[in-house]
Amino acid sequence: MQSTTRIRAAAVAVALGLFAALAGPGDARADAAPPEPTTVGDVTGFRAEGPVYRLSAGPAEARVSFVSEETFRIEVAPDGTFTDPTGDDIVLPQGKAPRTRWKDRGDRYELSTDEVTLRAYKKPLRFALHRADGSRVWSEAKGLSWTGDTTVQTLARGAGEQFYGAGMQNGRGNTSHRDRTVQVAVDYNWNDGGHPNSVPFYLSSAGYGVFRNTYAPGTYAFADPVTTSAKERRFDAYYFTGGGTKDVIGQYTDLTGKPFLPPVYGMEVGDADCYLHNANRGERRTLDALKVAAGYVEHDMPNGWMLVNDGYGCGYEDLEETAQGLKDRKMELGLWTEDGIENLAAQVKAGQRVSKLDVAWVGEGYKFALDGCKDAYKGIEDNSDARGFTWAPESWAGAQRCGVQWSGDQSGTWEYIRWQIPTYAGATMSGLAYTTGDIDGIFGGSAKTYTRDLQWKMFLGTTMTMDGWAPMDKQPFRHGEPYTSVNRDYLKLKESLLPYQYSYAHEATKSGVGMVRPLVLEYPDDPKASTEAAKYEFLSGEHFLVAPVHQDTTERRDIYLPKGTWIDYWSGRTYQGPATIDSYSAPLDTLPLLVKAGAAIPMWPGIRSYRDRTASSPLAWDIYPQGTTSFTLYEDDGVTRRHRDGKYATQRADVRAPVRGAGDVSVTIGESRGTFTGKQSKRPYEFTVHTGSEPRSVRLDRTLPELTSEAAYQTARQGWWYDRDDRGGVVHVKTAPLRTDKKFTVKLSGTSAVGGKKASAAAVLTAPAGQEAGAGTPGRVQVDLTAGSADLTDATVTLQVPAGWKAAPAKVPGRIPAGSTRRVAVEVTPAKDAEVRETRLTALAHYRAAGETRGSEQRLAVSVLPPPPTGQAWASDLVWLSESNGYGPAERDRSNGESGAGDGRTLTLAGTPYEKGIGTHAESGIAIHLGGRCTAFTADVGIDDEINGYGEAAFSVEGDGKVLWTSPKLTGASATVPVDVKLDGVRQVRLKVTDTNGSRTGDHGDWAAAKFHCA
Repeated sequence: MQSTTRIRAAAVAVALGLFAALAGPGDARADAAPPEPTTVGDVTGFRAEGPVYRLSAGPAEARVSFVSEETFRIEVAPDGTFTDPTGDDIVLPQGKAPRTRWKDRGDRYELSTDEVTLRAYKKPLRFALHRADGSRVWSEAKGLSWTGDTTVQTLARGAGEQFYGAGMQNGRGNTSHRDRTVQVAVDYNWNDGGHPNSVPFYLSSAGYGVFRNTYAPGTYAFADPVTTSAKERRFDAYYFTGGGTKDVIGQYTDLTGKPFLPPVYGMEVGDADCYLHNANRGERRTLDALKVAAGYVEHDMPNGWMLVNDGYGCGYEDLEETAQGLKDRKMELGLWTEDGIENLAAQVKAGQRVSKLDVAWVGEGYKFALDGCKDAYKGIEDNSDARGFTWAPESWAGAQRCGVQWSGDQSGTWEYIRWQIPTYAGATMSGLAYTTGDIDGIFGGSAKTYTRDLQWKMFLGTTMTMDGWAPMDKQPFRHGEPYTSVNRDYLKLKESLLPYQYSYAHEATKSGVGMVRPLVLEYPDDPKASTEAAKYEFLSGEHFLVAPVHQDTTERRDIYLPKGTWIDYWSGRTYQGPATIDSYSAPLDTLPLLVKAGAAIPMWPGIRSYRDRTASSPLAWDIYPQGTTSFTLYEDDGVTRRHRDGKYATQRADVRAPVRGAGDVSVTIGESRGTFTGKQSKRPYEFTVHTGSEPRSVRLDRTLPELTSEAAYQTARQGWWYDRDDRGGVVHVKTAPLRTDKKFTVKLSGTSAVGGKKASAAAVLTAPAGQEAGAGTPGRVQVDLTAGSADLTDATVTLQVPAGWKAAPAKVPGRIPAGSTRRVAVEVTPAKDAEVRETRLTALAHYRAAGETRGSEQRLAVSVLPPPPTGQAWASDLVWLSESNGYGPAERDRSNGESGAGDGRTLTLAGTPYEKGIGTHAESGIAIHLGGRCTAFTADVGIDDEINGYGEAAFSVEGDGKVLWTSPKLTGASATVPVDVKLDGVRQVRLKVTDTNGSRTGDHGDWAAAKFHCA
């Protein structure tokens, strides 16, 4: 079978003309010595022309131009003739140049503004930058040098200096580039180590940034000294000096353009596929996209837009009808522009609102990609009242002002999730506010990797799912339960967080800083924030710390927390940073997510689409009170460009609370300032205030009624209710509709900062990993209850369980001394028809500590297991705990066949047919529960005859995580290999087929006559 990955990659490569002959051993060019570089010589002339200064060094000419008090440009022409290949493509028109002055200091010229001084040393010409107070920012270790096709700048490196930027660098970027080399060039490598959407800009922890004004590819080596080169015989760079990293990014985006403001639907998840003449899915019509759109509605799942022609050779028809059908389902129409944008005007008038660009027509070279981004963006705006919204897989500096940078075509794996985590946060350091990848890639994937990937991508500004290339479509409802429900929860969580995320989107148009941030951006003085300790986590805004699960596990290890108080979003447990969470319990439905104390998060509760919002819809605030904090909500109509004419509004929330411990908490919602079409003149408000201690009273203009239950709260028009069992204790407050042009204050008296009146006294619940339960069988779940700084009394532990399960509360006798742990066994009986899979339970503890009645909670995973096999049991007849397969599903009693279920043939190895067995495709893994009841496993293995002699793979049997047997490398021409593995005491076995030559083509591995021999 030919891999779809290879087909797609070949199509891209042919379109780009990337197939080239490689130099062989006899190629004389391979042995040619590189030319010796020329280094700029001594200064031979100087003249000042206002804010522009020219220096001669023999035939070479240098020019220094000041753009602002802290931004300037250095150009060097080795032959004395200045050129500017980028023209006005990237750098925007700037304001009036600052006042400058110069002095001849004998050994150097000093060119100054009120903020910085650029020193130009004379023998030889060498530059160094200093602040107004005399402190050095950077200095050249040697003068500029060049060869026939390359120009190099060499800077001295500071002792602790760290470096970031260079655009989207796959698998890296959110930690320091120090001692690493990064490439800034077209490479069309969309996997780990590639650099799509690279940007010739980097910044330093020393407080400066450098932008090479060029389309030429570059190499930045952050060794000692730092060398940055571009493949051109000219030098052209802008330098930015700021008070911090955000300031430097701001100056860079002042020069090249601030990030655009997406429409609100663009920040909802998108969906892409080819519906007309899809070779992978059979004959379909463009209007069939509406059936998929209806699937989102039927499953109560948000989806903002759909690309309906995303595939090579895929056209479209019935465009207006398709666009209207999508609008009826609260979605917008998008088109992939494989063949260019000549028809864009007509398409936009028919309803297109999203334009996805492609390397096949954008062409080789970043100028073409940047022009395509700008032209597609402008085409949407010229032909509608909507905002431009584009996606591009390869772009350049300046593209942040017209589109989303997307990392290209990948395959859904755990490794794919891992390397993407640092990629998008790192890209923010280059002014790219919207970077993303397809949910679970476009190839491969599985139910688990899809759900885990979707979870964390809901905390990016933009993302989409791509169908049509994997064995099954990739809408979030395709894998069934429990995945559909988990995916729905996270899609709706993102929908509810749109006011928060959209406010950050607006902030980026002013600051240049995107919402998705590496820890070092917010914590530059934290020595671990720039290191591997923080590589696989990021901040979503200033308030959410996201640490995705990137392995097939229910634990996330080593989550680093910077300074401050952090609250587990799901349990309410508080942590004091800097600290590392060694093990975070993360069942399938739990994304490791922490909130910074002091956060005030605006939310839209209970919607599937932003279009569900009405004039009477509530605005919710999720508040974690600590000290004095604030958040400014930004609102506009979400779709048109009227915000550029001032049609928007802002509303600030101010929270005042104790820094720690007991005290009153007040939340003041200021008047909404500004106006736009659709602005609410009044609205109800809802507050969830995470105090951990019940307030004495809650007042608005008068005391609000205290409600005694969740049911009473839900039906009341206004009032408050303290839920002790909600994440350690949450005060829920709701108001009647209030005018938005008037400020008001909600005051909670006699409560506390987040964590409770004595946060250290809170108990902690944990649970051992790897717990199991049998369907319909009484058992016990172990939970550890650890006392805080005070003794615990009257402790009870209960479990929240799925419908049909039973669990009995476990009373903990006596007192648990401060700091000690008591293991509690909670009796639980799964439903008789409980599915064999991982199931999430929630442990709740009620107790007395430090004079208060308190609650703690913790999510935990329990594996529901089938009965162990008995006698002689065929592996294909048993329930599988999990199954992953390289192409389509693993087949029972059939060969792997094609991508569909049941499409294989009779299992056949070396001419011998088998009635029983398992047909797989590498990479494959099948887990089976044995419960220690089996003594041996036997089978015949090999590459199925349906492959006609090709393919290469190895087989292995693992027991309880240990490798028990491994085959040699087998090809389609190899003899059948018998398997006989002892299994005494093994509880779980995994049958694996692994590719051994990197192609996976034809790796149809059969476990023929696979049988367990059991008691």
